[in-house]
Parts: sequence; structure tokens; C-alpha cells
Amino acid sequence: MPRTNYVFTSESVSEGHPDKVCDRISDAVLDAFLAEEPNARVACETFATTNQVVVGGEVGLSDKGRLAEYMGKIDGIVRDCVRDIGYEQDAFHWNTLQLSNYLHPQSAHIAQGVDRDGAGDQGIMFGYAVNETPELMPAPIHYAHAILHRLAEARKAGLAPDLRPDAKSQLSVRYEGGKPVEVTSLVLSTQHAHDGQTSDDIRAIVEPFIREVLPEGWLTEKTEWWVNPTGTFVIGGPDGDAGLTGRKIIVDTYGGSAPHGGGAFSGKDPTKVDRSAAYAARYLAKNVVAAGMAERCTIQLSYAIGVAKPLSIYVDTHGTGEVDEAEIERAVAQVMDLTPRGIRTHLDLNRPIYARTAAYGHFGRHPENDGGFSWEKTDLVEALKKAIR
Repeated sequence: MPRTNYVFTSESVSEGHPDKVCDRISDAVLDAFLAEEPNARVACETFATTNQVVVGGEVGLSDKGRLAEYMGKIDGIVRDCVRDIGYEQDAFHWNTLQLSNYLHPQSAHIAQGVDRDGAGDQGIMFGYAVNETPELMPAPIHYAHAILHRLAEARKAGLAPDLRPDAKSQLSVRYEGGKPVEVTSLVLSTQHAHDGQTSDDIRAIVEPFIREVLPEGWLTEKTEWWVNPTGTFVIGGPDGDAGLTGRKIIVDTYGGSAPHGGGAFSGKDPTKVDRSAAYAARYLAKNVVAAGMAERCTIQLSYAIGVAKPLSIYVDTHGTGEVDEAEIERAVAQVMDLTPRGIRTHLDLNRPIYARTAAYGHFGRHPENDGGFSWEKTDLVEALKKAIR
């Protein structure tokens, strides 16, 4: 019997967090190659530290002669990302950082499996949805993201000029009867401009924006606030702590409310099932919940490198299902082609839509007119209902 009364905690990090800087750069490189060629192959990793960015990994275009031309664009891509995030501090500045580019052509041994429409690697991927928010996301991670997203908007709009890009949030949410009802504690650590600013000073800046995004009544007199609990946070970003692509996989997904297969997303083109199949699993789980078949749904997909058909499909509705789980497993395989090519085609993934996913979560976002976040659509509801016997 699942618990219904408990407190659950999730964290998020801002676009200026060192790891997220790296995710953004890796996905911007991916977008640049996909803009040139929809079938480009990219597996880009980024490392950032004090005034240094290192980019490496594999890239591929059908015209190998154009690779050298595109290598020359990486410097501008990196600097544009860092500038847009907002880093102009002495020890990490978009204009003065040193870039080392170690990208190289994709391995022919990896390419041979993908070229036969197989998966780019073996692995297990999970998707999850729950009806506790309109976006069908777990409340703790959804609102932890929303806080940081709003603070970034305020900073860039000049509404909070003393804030700087690096920040982290953490929400502990109390559930009653299985539904989120209040925030028991809120942690926010944000980089700021001046040494003399206290925790109380920073709370006065951020609290109005936090109250804007949280549901009415969730902040109470009992809520514990921990704003910059260690005190001064002026040195931030990659100058304060080194960053790497792919280190925030729980932040990227469900905040610990659901399993994770282990593979990161950022910097990987959609032939890599770490990314595309995780998006497909979320898409299917969300449509199952939107169809009223369950209040919660976890879907697992598994693949082998070079093999097109998924090796297994597993559905768990956590005791909330209105439909037998085996029936849902059969239905999701019927309504969507879950081969790597089928996923890319159905969700239209071979386009430059990935830099925007690098911060504030890959899930729980709104589908966009240019195909961004296509995996958040609920357009399979009727097909799923018809597929159930």
C-alpha cells in the first residue's frame, strides 16, 4: 500500500550553475550541427573552471569536408552561451575565457549500428507522470525549477540587479492523502553582487518572486526559510566550482520521484536513446495519465546498441491504475513506433531544439511552435483509449 502522508524533497539548479553552463554549451553545439544537417551526429561533453572551457567528444556530418568549417564556429557558440547566461565576472567572463576544442569525428564503429537504424547504445530509460500538477509533474521538482526560472527572468529584466547567475533551490513538500499541500522548508542559495549583503538582504530580494510562483497557501507561518544559509555567495559559477556536462540528471528529470536509467541527456543527438527514448517514455507516461488510465505512471524502455526494437516495455501505475498494466504495455507499443528512428520521426527530434532544455528541466515544459518539447504533448490520449481492449 503506497504511503499517502509524508514529506518529499527535490532540488533544482539555475542556468548559471557550473554543470548547467556545461549542459547549455553541449546542447548549443548540438543545435548548431542539427541546424546544418538534421542527421548530424553529436556527443559533446564540456568542462568549465576558472576562465577555462574545454569542449570534446564526437561529431559527424555526411559531408566530412565541412567538419573543419564547423569546428571554427565552436568558439563563438561557447562565448554566446556564457554571455546569455550572464557571466561577466573577472574570473569567468564570456569575452576573456580560454577555450580548448577537442571535438573529433564520430567513431565508425558506433556509426555502423546507428546507420542501420539501431540504437546508439544499450541502456534503460524511464518516463514518469503524475497528476499532482497541471503539467503532470511531481510538485517538488516542478516548483523548485519554477523558482529559479523566475529569479533568472527577474535578474535579466533588471528587476533584481543584485542577483548573479549561479543558484540552487530545494523544496520539501508535505503530502496529505497523496496530494501536495504545503512547503515545510525552502532552501535557496543564490550568487549575489556584494560582500556586505546578508541572508536577510537576499531574502528580501527573492521572496516576492518565490511567492509569485508557488501555489496559494503552500507557504505558511511554519515554513522554514533557508536563504544563503552559509552567508556570502559572491564567488560563483565555474570560478567557484568546476562544471561538467551531465552531472545533474535527477534535476533534469523528476527530482528523485521516479527512477533514472543513468544516462545524461545534454550534448547527445537523438540517435542516442539515452535522450530520445527517455523523451518517448515521458511522452507515453504523460499520455497515459492524461487519458485517465492512472494517477501515476512509470514506463521503462530498454535497448541494445545497433538493435532497433526495444528489448522490453514495462509499465507501473503504482496502485493507481484504472487499466491493467499489461494492457497499457501493449497499447503504448501499438500507438507509437518505439524504434530509435520511429521515436525521432514521431516527436520530430532531428531539429535544433535542445539548448532550451539545458536548464529548468527537460519535462513539465510547454510544447513550442517550432517543435521544442514535443514530448510534452498529450495528443495520444484518444489513440491509447482506442487501443485498450
